[in-house]
Amino acid sequence: MVALAGSSASSRLRVAVAAGEASGDLLGADLIKALRARVTDVEFVGIAGPHMVAAGCESWYRTEDLSVMGLAEILKDLPRLLKLRRDFISRLRVAQPDIFIGIDAPDFNLPVGAALRKLALPSVQYVSPQVWAWRQSRVKNIRKSTDLVLCVFPFETSFYEKHNVNALFVGHPIADQIPLVANRASARAELNLPAAKPILAILPGSRISEVSKLARPFLETGRWLQEHHPGLEVVVALSNEATRATYKKVTGGIHLDPAPRLTLGRAREVLTAADIVLTASGTASLEAALLKRPMVVAYIISGLTHQLFKLLGLNKLEYFSLPNLLAGFEIVPEFLQRDVQPVVLGSALQNYLAYTEGCEPWPGVFEKIHLQLRQNASDRAADAVLDLLGGDIGRH
Repeated sequence: MVALAGSSASSRLRVAVAAGEASGDLLGADLIKALRARVTDVEFVGIAGPHMVAAGCESWYRTEDLSVMGLAEILKDLPRLLKLRRDFISRLRVAQPDIFIGIDAPDFNLPVGAALRKLALPSVQYVSPQVWAWRQSRVKNIRKSTDLVLCVFPFETSFYEKHNVNALFVGHPIADQIPLVANRASARAELNLPAAKPILAILPGSRISEVSKLARPFLETGRWLQEHHPGLEVVVALSNEATRATYKKVTGGIHLDPAPRLTLGRAREVLTAADIVLTASGTASLEAALLKRPMVVAYIISGLTHQLFKLLGLNKLEYFSLPNLLAGFEIVPEFLQRDVQPVVLGSALQNYLAYTEGCEPWPGVFEKIHLQLRQNASDRAADAVLDLLGGDIGRH
């Protein structure tokens, strides 16, 4: 157990949190709600997105300030990110929180945790870095930077056990939020989409850098499919106004019939309404699997990042999409770099349109994944945080 460090003069529990992207903002909001349900007097400060703010977190910096993907992209933004981290650590030293919880964004959050642990302030990493996949030497830094790693995937804890890192599988909050059987008809009605036509959902990513690379080949794939399947509806799910502006910029001149529908901040509803899904790698692919929707997963990283990965042998995984990683085999087609082109993606998606119920393994595999991850994650994470703190901290 770790004794409370900053609450000696007050019964109020002060929790510092830092979420690095949109999915982390959602996880953070649910964790905040779970902790508030358990502790009488608690405050939250740190790096937060709109959902965490709505849950009651004081935002010192915005989650989108950390949303950078890829080695080359990080190098470009490195001076800004380093300054932000220095400023954040300085504010935390003054604030003296009882505990720091870094949500995803390990390259940012682990050094923060390490700095606070030197002040005897406990640190938790919520969502394990993919250290089991690449740069496994980082596990030494994780051990120095955290008191506890909260894992959202079950295969992660065995890796940490081998390296003497305190880790706990809590499940994935998204698996708790999504019903085991999703209502496609209701989602279509809410989005004012046709009840009977086949629908392709396109999710080109939540970051501007992702949308700038994936939106055009994804929309061209939608056009290719419409040419082969007249009447196919295409719905594009974007995260915010910034990604919509980027989408509009990079997809100019691509015409579909019927024209694609654009939505903002309604990705889960779009996935629920869809028959088939074309998505960037990441949380959206997990959501599609939990919604039992057949998908193709694709990703493009910068040429420099890709060459660095190959040169340094950083990636040790056979697959990069979460559905395949969780299944342990290729249950969905995944494509990277030069393979991300309309005829390749469209041909793979077209196979799903001919799907006959009971003839493919993916529905059963997706259901198994859902049940495995459905563990009341936010509640378990909140209990683990409070157990780590120990003592009487004003629980209800």
